[in-house]
Amino acid sequence: MASPATVEEYLDTLRPEVRDVVQSMRDAVLAAVPDATERISYGIPTFDVDGRALVHVAGWKAHVSVYPLPDLDTPVGVEVAPYVAGRGTAKFPLDRPIPYDLIGRIAAALLESRTP
Repeated sequence: MASPATVEEYLDTLRPEVRDVVQSMRDAVLAAVPDATERISYGIPTFDVDGRALVHVAGWKAHVSVYPLPDLDTPVGVEVAPYVAGRGTAKFPLDRPIPYDLIGRIAAALLESRTP
């Protein structure tokens, strides 16, 4: 199967319960970074600001992920620490409540940490 061309096509590839979670993650990112634009990069939804990738989200069988992560020595980084699953990756298990507010704060922290 070809990689999806749009975020909507990506969502259509997911099981309904995962699709709903990724849609809510998408909503959280766009609420935190209203100027973000969306595209598919590396086969997953990517949010760009000023033409540069800011954050990626993805849905999987047992979890959803956010890439990359802000500096873990920041207040948001401390909150993310329990979800860190590898360098620059947070995994949120689907069998637990998803911290959508934290996902929005991750996107905002990544934007804030960018150098002009």
